[in-house]
Amino acid sequence: MAKVQSSFFCQNCGAQSTKWVGKCSSCEQWNTFVEEVVHKDKEAGKHWRKGKKIRESKAILLDEVNYKAEDRMVTPDKEFNRVLGGGIVAGSVVLIGGEPGIGKSTLLLQIALNFNKGKVLYISGEESEGQVKMRAERIKSNGSTCYILTETVTQSMFRHINEVDPDLLIIDSIQTLQSGYIDSTPGSISQIRECAGELLQYAKESGTPVFMIGHITKDGNIAGPKILEHMVDTVLQFEGDRNHIYRILRTTKNRFGSTSEIGIYEMQGSGLREVTNPSEILVSQREEQLSGIGISSAIEGQRPLLIETQALVSTAVYGNPQRTSNGYDTKRLNMLLAVLEKKAGLKMSMQDVFVNIAGGLRIEDPAIDLGVIASMVSSFYDIPVNSQTCFIGEIGLSGEIRAVTRIDQRISEAIKLGYETIYLSKYNTGIDKIKSDKCTMIKVGKIDEVLHFLFA
Repeated sequence: MAKVQSSFFCQNCGAQSTKWVGKCSSCEQWNTFVEEVVHKDKEAGKHWRKGKKIRESKAILLDEVNYKAEDRMVTPDKEFNRVLGGGIVAGSVVLIGGEPGIGKSTLLLQIALNFNKGKVLYISGEESEGQVKMRAERIKSNGSTCYILTETVTQSMFRHINEVDPDLLIIDSIQTLQSGYIDSTPGSISQIRECAGELLQYAKESGTPVFMIGHITKDGNIAGPKILEHMVDTVLQFEGDRNHIYRILRTTKNRFGSTSEIGIYEMQGSGLREVTNPSEILVSQREEQLSGIGISSAIEGQRPLLIETQALVSTAVYGNPQRTSNGYDTKRLNMLLAVLEKKAGLKMSMQDVFVNIAGGLRIEDPAIDLGVIASMVSSFYDIPVNSQTCFIGEIGLSGEIRAVTRIDQRISEAIKLGYETIYLSKYNTGIDKIKSDKCTMIKVGKIDEVLHFLFA
């Protein structure tokens, strides 16, 4: 019988040590090392290969590599295809993380039921066949080529994989799997690393794409060692507020596409619905003019979005003024308030300021700075901004309005939704080529120019 070995693993970063230490040398966290029993068989990771023809590897010159563009499997979900970079790449490993109840399992089950490129094997370690069937009935999709398996032991799981020979494999979730070659509990650092390694090896050698659902910690990070995110090809984050109906699928790592793409879904009783035109849902339809609202044109990945910025500015009566923002960087908000006080002469130092991006989005595009400024000044004076006005511009520390990228796409999106006036930087080039009889473009260079047009 092989000798049982034990090792110590950091529960924060996954670092390994032969003995217990108080402070982790990798992440510098205290009291995070836990002992785990480790016993690995020589045949670990090879059980799925039985009866399979495996490609042998050998070293060749780079010039001799026959390269061709990856054939992607395009799913009926256009938002999902966009986030992945155009479709599913053969042999890729994708990790999807998100809060409990946000819709990760629903999203992947929906992909499995609508997949039209072959057989899908959906392996659930958290739900029974009956529970998965109940969700599938609610989604009401065609699942004639979708197989369901409830299993947590990888050795048994790979025997079923050999029998089904799927074209797409979905694991729900990686934290519930357990390898018999590692003598530790499911969800531990060593188990997650070993199970992910076996699935990665299977995907690369068989050419079958693998999707894994990952739990997250209370800090919002994917549970398990950080090496898990390095091992996979793509990391997707499913975000949203469970009290709202909109969900955002965001790319944080993608070896086969852009890392700045987002997909927007609407949670309904029958599953997740793709939102093909998010600008219409992110901008409120109001019957009356309200102060503290500004519309900006942002870019997320390759997609232009019109978003609504809501601001509330009121006199601070409870000590230090509050600075709160949802969906917008608080440090950038403080910078804009300092610029307003210095360059526009507005006394913002004793004002409570609350900023919210409507729809639950988190926007990092600096081109919405001008819209944020307009909404805050509108609330400060309690004077509404015309609802058919859009703002595009980044604010500098000296109060200038800087040029932004892809201005033509931003303007086209605003014109398409019927906005009549657009404020933008006069330093942007190529504006004169964009002509529209229905829209007036006002070029400005300083903050005080914008405030003069809006509130004079």
